[in-house]
Amino acid sequence: MFRKQFMKRMIPLFVLILLVLTFGSTAFFHPIIASAASDEPIPAKHKLIMGTSPDYPPYESIDAKSNGEIVGMDIDIAKAITSKLGYELEIASMDFNGLIAALQTHRVDFVMSGMSVTEERKLSVAFSDSYYTARNTIVSRADDNFETVEQLSGKLVGAQLGSTQDLFAETIEGASLKKLNKIADLIQELNSDRIDAAIVEDAVAIEMVLANPKLVMNFLPVAEEENGYSIAFPQQSQLVESFNNALQQMRESGELGQIIDHWFQEKDTESKSSGSLKIDFSVLNGYVPYILKGVYVTLLFTLVSALLGLIWGTILSLFKISTIKPLQWFATAYTSVFRGTPLLVQLTIIYYATPQLFNIDIPALLAAGLAFGLNSAAYLSETIRGGIMAVDKGQREAAISLGVPYRKMMVRIIFPQALRHILPAIVNEVVALLKESSLVSVIGVTELMRRADVVRASTFRAFEALLLVAAIYYVLVLILTSLASMLERRLRRSD
Repeated sequence: MFRKQFMKRMIPLFVLILLVLTFGSTAFFHPIIASAASDEPIPAKHKLIMGTSPDYPPYESIDAKSNGEIVGMDIDIAKAITSKLGYELEIASMDFNGLIAALQTHRVDFVMSGMSVTEERKLSVAFSDSYYTARNTIVSRADDNFETVEQLSGKLVGAQLGSTQDLFAETIEGASLKKLNKIADLIQELNSDRIDAAIVEDAVAIEMVLANPKLVMNFLPVAEEENGYSIAFPQQSQLVESFNNALQQMRESGELGQIIDHWFQEKDTESKSSGSLKIDFSVLNGYVPYILKGVYVTLLFTLVSALLGLIWGTILSLFKISTIKPLQWFATAYTSVFRGTPLLVQLTIIYYATPQLFNIDIPALLAAGLAFGLNSAAYLSETIRGGIMAVDKGQREAAISLGVPYRKMMVRIIFPQALRHILPAIVNEVVALLKESSLVSVIGVTELMRRADVVRASTFRAFEALLLVAAIYYVLVLILTSLASMLERRLRRSD
């Protein structure tokens, strides 16, 4: 009887939680500006959101040594255009291969990220007039020094996934292609002899060679049919014409040329590196404070995910041990789905699909906490259920015989005893959340791993930044396990 009363009270709570998780709350969500059914901007809107992948200097990069602001040629051009049109500009950072999806789901209003016009992209988004034409460049080790495309036949060639150089590399006859997410990854692969050459854009190639003296570059001829870099918009966007007019005004006034000259001014031919590829932590000078700021975001994300996972996992475990069949079926199906699909897939679905399905813009950090919490709950539900079932049945029988209500029995008697059995498993799950937080960098959350990627893009050296981040993660895990050990000793004082 007490169990039935408890379950009757839990059903409304479950429905409320499900509604909050599904439709969101005005305290954490805000409606997106453009409807999924219409691309027309709302007249009262005074802010435009620009999507970019800030790992492509000099077009866009994060000034990690200063205030962490995103800077670059594309940024300056975007600021000039939006200022002329009377808009406030907001910049959203994300991976390059997620920019088109962000446009299609109306998460951003336009994209500037060194993006070229291709027939495939025209099927998904609209483009402005070209504002800059770049050259494809071969970057290779000095010992090889590939000068022509024909020399790459039979070689392993790297390119950034989703870029124009990626499409160009696919046309190289006889070459094998390796696609990576970031330019910094290409540098690491070249230095590690895992690829023979990389195809990148000319300005980026200059930065790469300056930072890595053992690499050389050779420019490729500009094809007549190449359209250069353009601004991307959602299909049918009314912003295209106004942006084109602003670009034309900037060309005629010389403002566009001044911005380009500022970022493509002649560079010092002296290399930024000492020539050694050994570990050199001096390259992190000025970047360490920027990386350490990611600790707060990582811990906040872990705390939110762990609390959501623990609360929802507890509810699911109660569903599984209840006598109400629909709740048992729901909890079993939920656990099967979330344990049977990759966490990264769940994260990207929640982040990109929510605006498209519900017309609600969910912040990246909240989407990450929600995805990881819901995933963690599937695992914790089994752990908590096992801990409850491990408590001696005599405890329940004694409580029932004394007339203790079911809810009070679970909270005061069963759960405290179960916690002692499952505490190590819960700690392991929290540690896993802490380490897996590096996955949220793919949707632009600036936690530790994302900040390490920024430093890699700025220095074109990978090992030093990654080693520092690994050490920070290790220290955080040590602190967490030490606190858990103290709690476990305290819980076992009565043994």
